[in-house]
Amino acid sequence: MSSHEFKAYTKKSFDKIKHLYNIPKYVEDALEVSANVIPFRVSSYVLDKLIDWDNIPEDPMFQLTFPQPGMIDDKRFAELYDLYFKNDTQGFKQKARNFHLSMNPHPANQTDLNAAVLDKRILSGMQHKYDETVLFFPSQGQLCHSYCTYCFRWAQFIGLQELKFASREKESLYEYIKRNTTVTDLLFTGGDPMVMKTSILERYLEAFLEEKPGNLENIRIGTKALAYWPYRFFEDKDSDDLIRLFEKIIKKGYHLALMAHFSHNRELETPEAVKAIRRLKSVGVEIRTQAPLIRHVNNSPEVWAEMWKQQVKLGAVPYYMFVERDTGPKSYFEVPLAEAYETFTKAYKNISGLCRTVRGPSMSASPGKVMVDGIAEINNEKVFVLKFVQARDTDWVNKVFFAKFDDKASWLDELVPAFNGEEFFFEQRYNEIKEKKLNLLNSCSAH
Repeated sequence: MSSHEFKAYTKKSFDKIKHLYNIPKYVEDALEVSANVIPFRVSSYVLDKLIDWDNIPEDPMFQLTFPQPGMIDDKRFAELYDLYFKNDTQGFKQKARNFHLSMNPHPANQTDLNAAVLDKRILSGMQHKYDETVLFFPSQGQLCHSYCTYCFRWAQFIGLQELKFASREKESLYEYIKRNTTVTDLLFTGGDPMVMKTSILERYLEAFLEEKPGNLENIRIGTKALAYWPYRFFEDKDSDDLIRLFEKIIKKGYHLALMAHFSHNRELETPEAVKAIRRLKSVGVEIRTQAPLIRHVNNSPEVWAEMWKQQVKLGAVPYYMFVERDTGPKSYFEVPLAEAYETFTKAYKNISGLCRTVRGPSMSASPGKVMVDGIAEINNEKVFVLKFVQARDTDWVNKVFFAKFDDKASWLDELVPAFNGEEFFFEQRYNEIKEKKLNLLNSCSAH
């Protein structure tokens, strides 16, 4: 029996948190309203080990896990506040739903352009955006140990099934990858697949462990568990089974990588996190680390430099600094691209070459992952130097292009071509790809 049984607090248990952790009275009511609109779930580990309760509400880990009033525009928040404390449940729920639908639930055209199709059938709970990588959303993994307030997959957690990606189709997953020979990587994502019992995760992998498709080389698992519930890897009831499963995957010839989300260096400093990372490393699991740059949480070069240094010290590989996506309460978290580049550059200057595996700041936009590679002056025009590090068309990968400098822009679609260009080099081809995919999906619907 684990000495640390998993416990998550949700909006239903908000009162317990208020009393146990002494949230200041002046933030109580506003937080309670926000937590009933923005998805809220936090583990006892985060509450006990990561949040500095003497620095509320400014503490970055508190900002990371507790919805804040500023995440909702003032007018709408005032209306929600009034409905909530009048106990107008129906009115509050409708107002919250309208807010959810206004927040661009599925950015970057993922619901249609990323759809995976097999035998004229759209496979729900799967995405195939880039030739090499298939994303799979196992139904039982569409929760997290704690929710990040900035999460770009917040729509998974608000109870609207039509907005949710989820699948139990393990046979279709195997067949799809076997037929699509460009696929080399399978990424289990969510939510967080590490909320699943080991036995369930293993069932999704059974076919891949019985017969390895010749094209599949890498199995990735996207997770925040190392930060939010590290006991998963050494003290949960089935932790040993999980480690044995990982060993089995590696023995079968796959490269196994945990795509670990670390948003702040504090998440790496607990003995529990260190122990979990070391156990995973001891059996050959690679850990690659990534997170977006988020105002109120980690918009500091010192935080990023320290985080990358700690990751390398523990044997993890710094992988991406992302730009916060254009979804959810983006206005609260977003950092302009110019500021993001400056933060990245200052942090990058203060780390050794071993840490410089990291890429960024990168936007996961609809055409692909676009990195801000520099700010320069060319022909008397100040420009962003941009580059695709991944793309819907592989011919775009590693191509440099230029956008007019804009100190307020925070996303690709807010930029315009430099040098009076009419469009970016990829736009015509991107529109062709989009039209072709939509035609395919329409034929599937008719089929």
